[in-house]
Formats: sequence, structure tokens, C-alpha cells
Amino acid sequence: MTQYILTTLFIFIIAPFLTGLIKSIKMFLLFKRPVSPFQPYLDLKKLFSKEIIYSKEASSISRIAPFLILSPIVLVVFLLPPIFSGSFYISFMDAFTITGLLSLSAFFLMLIGLDSASSFGGIGSSREAFVSALVEPAMILTIFSVSLIGGNINIGASALNLVNHFPVEHSASFILAGISFFILLIAENGRIPVDNPDTHLELTMIHETMILEATGSNLALIELAGSFKFIIFASIFVTLFIPFGADLCWCLAAIIFILKLLLVSLAVALVEVNGAKLRLFKVPNLLGIAIIFGFLSLVTFYILGGAQ
Repeated sequence: MTQYILTTLFIFIIAPFLTGLIKSIKMFLLFKRPVSPFQPYLDLKKLFSKEIIYSKEASSISRIAPFLILSPIVLVVFLLPPIFSGSFYISFMDAFTITGLLSLSAFFLMLIGLDSASSFGGIGSSREAFVSALVEPAMILTIFSVSLIGGNINIGASALNLVNHFPVEHSASFILAGISFFILLIAENGRIPVDNPDTHLELTMIHETMILEATGSNLALIELAGSFKFIIFASIFVTLFIPFGADLCWCLAAIIFILKLLLVSLAVALVEVNGAKLRLFKVPNLLGIAIIFGFLSLVTFYILGGAQ
């Protein structure tokens, strides 16, 4: 139980570092002077010390929505799969639970974009709903498929099963699910080619457009929720789709877990540097690939006798 608490606290602490690391790597690869990976911590400190200003048209939703955006994501962090064998984990974390909680957070994010009565906020909320409608079925299919491969609907038990006994006969299904989930990781966190987190062009934004009216600690909470969401997807990806190292002692398993998180951050930065943002109506093509791969992963699992 102690290791579970320490691991959860560590995930909360390192989350802003990973988003800062991605930005630093991107700037380095673009031959720019990189910012410090710890810059997000300074930004959060500055935002928490600033005054909160609300639009004249904003209702009480704008006051409570930042907490409602953050709360489901914090809950998901406590439900993440264990990083080493023998660790305590919550036993009811499945594909529907994680998708539902993340969708609830996205709903309140869309709500805060609409509440400001800003035209850009409405555009951003509409686009977010458009993307979420394609991401959610792909996420359920993908996580459900890899859970079946691991022999348990609960993703914590499934992750440990994959470490202790990886089913080689279902490698094709496993790879398809991994590709699908990495696409979802990119899409749900507003990364290129789905969205550009560093752009200042309102007409091309999705996530940033919804929070243009947010200030002070409200903006800090939303930014913190974004960092937590990234580490949630990265943690699920490394525990389910890079299942090695968890059978070692706690210290070594934690070190390997950190290295895998850094590897995912590097991969995301490389995708962003070497890609371009898609037009909004081209995004369904990319997310359609995630849905198809998730479905094929599930079908392949059953064709190869996984249900027996």
C-alpha cells in the first residue's frame, strides 16, 4: 500500500515535467534554444498567484468547471495499473470506467468553452465534441482488446498477466491494439497532427480555444488536468503495451517505468516535429484508423481462439 501511495504521488509530481520535456525536445530538434523541462512548474506557480477574471456573460459554471475538469482525471490516476508485481491496485478499472471518466472531464471542458459566450470558445467546444465522438469508441475497443489478451477485464490485473505470461500467439492482435492506442494518445492530448498545443491561431485550435477566457488559478487547474491526462495515457501505454520490468523489485521497476515514460515523451516529440497538423475534416481519417485497428485487434483475438 505504501508503494502504491508513493507511486501515485510520483505520477502527480512528474506529470508537468513530461509536458515540459516534450516541448524542450521539440525546440532542440527544431534548432531552437530549448526551454527548461521544469518550465511548466514555474508557469503553474505564476498562474496560481494571479487574479481570476471572469467574462461578463460567464455563469457559475466557469467558477466550478475547472475543478470538475480536474477531478475525474485525478480519480483515473488512482486507478492506473501497477508498475510492479505485488503492488496494490484498484480492481474495477476497465475500458468503460477510464473512457467514461475521461469523457466526463472533456464534457466539462467543452462546457467552460461554451459558458464564456465567446465565438472561439464555441468553435473549440464543437471541435472537441467532434474529436471525442471518434476517440471514445476506439478507446473502448482498444483497451477491451488488450484486456482480453491479458486474460482479465481489469487493466491492472491484465497488465500483470502480460508481464508474467505474454501470449505470443496473440502478438498480431497486441500490435494492432498498441498502434491504435498510440494514435489515441496523440489525439486525446491535443498533439500534432490532430491539434497544435503551441499555436496562437484561434481558427486552427481545438483545446486552447476552449480555455481562452480562463485566467489565474482556473487556467492553472486546466493546464494541470492536461498534464495529468498525458501521463495517464503514457502510463497505460507503457504498462499494457511495453510490459517488461514490472516483475523486478520495486526500485528497478520504478526506474524502468520512468525510462519508458521518457521514451513515450520522445516518441510524441518526434511525431510532432516530423508531422504537420491535419485539416479538421481529415482528422476522422486518422481516428478511423484507430477504430479499425482496435476492431481488428478484437477480431484477430477471437479468430486465433482467444475466447476458448
